[in-house]
Amino acid sequence: MRAAWEPLRLGVGDGGARVTADSPPDLEADVVYVRYLDVCLVLATAPFVLVGGMPTLGYLIGAGAWLATRAGTAFLHAQARRAGDAKVRAGLMVAALLGRVWLVALAIILARYAGSKGDGIMAAALLLAAFTVYLAMSFVTRDGPIQGAPRASSRPSTS
Repeated sequence: MRAAWEPLRLGVGDGGARVTADSPPDLEADVVYVRYLDVCLVLATAPFVLVGGMPTLGYLIGAGAWLATRAGTAFLHAQARRAGDAKVRAGLMVAALLGRVWLVALAIILARYAGSKGDGIMAAALLLAAFTVYLAMSFVTRDGPIQGAPRASSRPSTS
């Protein structure tokens, strides 16, 4: 039985998240929600863009570019973590960085010329906001391309 002043802890079980008072918090599971806050921001702005009558084409192009670059960067960083050679790792990291910059810039230009000036501004504002949240959360979670590698537990085994 949990006392009223004891905080509830979120644990992850087979059936999803469960709240227990005696289990230690699973920090890895909690950080996942923070790590993808930028993606949540991009997806959560869709109703406001639609209801507010804002440039939809610019939003769609910007959101598509952000989600594509986020997935592509995660893939290339995973490949870099697995690479044994430092040159291959560095090449994958540079490819992820430059590819992301070029795709985001091209998305803003595409939104401007496929739509209107407002579409270009919408795409640029969305991408800037998503990048700002992504950058801040990467500092909070310390989730760099190499730092996010799976770590061995430093605690001794109890078995």
